[in-house]
Amino acid sequence: MGTDIHAPLGQDRKPRPAPAPSRLSAGGVFFAAAAIAMIGFSTWTALLPSGLRTALPEISAIVPGPGTEAATPPGGPDSGPGGVRRETGLSGAGVERTVTDDGAIVRTFKPRPRNGDGPLVIEASRIGQDPRSAAFPNEDLLEDTPEGRLPIVGSDGTRPMEQYARPWSGARATRIAIVVGGLGLSQTGTQRAIRELPGEVTLAFAASGNSLPRWMQEARRGGHEILLQMPLEPFDAADSDPGPYTLQVGRKAERNLADLHRAMGRLTNYTGIVNHMGGRFLADADALEPVMRDIAGRGLLFLDDGSSAQSLSGTIAGAIEAPYAVADLQLDGELSHDTILRKLDELERLARRNGTAIGIASAFDESVDAIRDWCEEASGRGIEIVGAAALAGIPAKR
Repeated sequence: MGTDIHAPLGQDRKPRPAPAPSRLSAGGVFFAAAAIAMIGFSTWTALLPSGLRTALPEISAIVPGPGTEAATPPGGPDSGPGGVRRETGLSGAGVERTVTDDGAIVRTFKPRPRNGDGPLVIEASRIGQDPRSAAFPNEDLLEDTPEGRLPIVGSDGTRPMEQYARPWSGARATRIAIVVGGLGLSQTGTQRAIRELPGEVTLAFAASGNSLPRWMQEARRGGHEILLQMPLEPFDAADSDPGPYTLQVGRKAERNLADLHRAMGRLTNYTGIVNHMGGRFLADADALEPVMRDIAGRGLLFLDDGSSAQSLSGTIAGAIEAPYAVADLQLDGELSHDTILRKLDELERLARRNGTAIGIASAFDESVDAIRDWCEEASGRGIEIVGAAALAGIPAKR
C-alpha cells in the first residue's frame, strides 16, 4: 500500500483538505456592483445638459410645530426689520409652507428668478469696505437732495466714517495718522500723491477740486481713506481767499449749510471733513456749531487741522458728542525734504509719549517724497500708520 492509487476504493484513504474559499465572495460581488453602478450614474448625469438639476428632488425642511418656530418678519422669511429684504442664502428661493395634520410645518424651497422688488440690504462689515468694492459708495449711506447725493447714517446705524474707514490691526501700539490735503486741485500732483503714497496715508480732497469722483475711485482702489477738505473763513479773508464753497461768519446758518451740502455732494466714500484755513470761522461758536452738528448727524468725523489756537471745534465737539480729532503737527510748513523728515520724527516722539498722533501736510512733491520715505521705515520701528477715522473719538460732555 505504498500510495492511494493502490488502496481499495473507499478504504484507508487520507482525508482531503477542505477547499479554499472562493475569492469572489458575496460582499465582493456587492461592492463591485455598487462601484459599476456609481460610475454609470456619474457618466449619465455628466452627459445631461443640466447636470444633476433634473435628477434631484425638491429640498424640504421640517420645522417643529407652533410654539417653537420663530416669528416670520413682515415681508417674508427673508425680510429684516420693517419688511426690508436682506441678502441671505434663501433670498433667491421661492418658499412654500405646508402645515401637516400633526401641526408640523414643512417648507419647500424652489428656485425662482430674482425680480428685484423691494429694497435690498447687502450685509457688509461695519468697519471698512472690502477692497474689491471700496471705490463704490454704499447706496444705503446716501440720500438724494437738491445739492447732490449727501452722506447719511444707514437704517442699521452704520455711519460713513465706519463704512469707509481704513481697517487697522486693533492693537494698542503706537499709532500715527498722516493726512495729505489739497488733492484734486492739480491733476499731476493728485495723480502722483495717489500713486506714490502708501495706502495707509489718508488723502483729503479739496471741495473745489476737479474730477473728484475719478480721483476718489483711484484713491480708494489704492487703499486710502479719504476726507473732504472744506474751506472756512480765515481772519485775513481779504488777502487769503480759501476759494469756492467757503463758509463764512455773519451768514445765516442755512446759507452756510447749503454751501456745505453743495461741497459734500461733489464726492462720496469719505469718512469726514477737515478744514482748510478758517481761523475766524473756527473761533465763532454761533457759526461753527450748526455746521459741526450737521456733520456729526451725517455720521462723519470732523478733523481740525490744528492751525488755529483760537479754534472752538474741540469744545463744541464735546458739547454735541461729535466724532472729532485734531492734528498735532503741520508737517510741511517749510518745504524741505529733510525738514519734513524731522517733523515726522517729532510726530513719532509725540505718538510714543501719548499713544497716538496726527500729522497733516499738503500734496507738494517734497511732502509726498518725504512721507513716502518715512513710512517705508516706520513699520520696522513698531509704528502702525492708520486712517484718520481710527483716531477720532467722541469727547465727553463738559
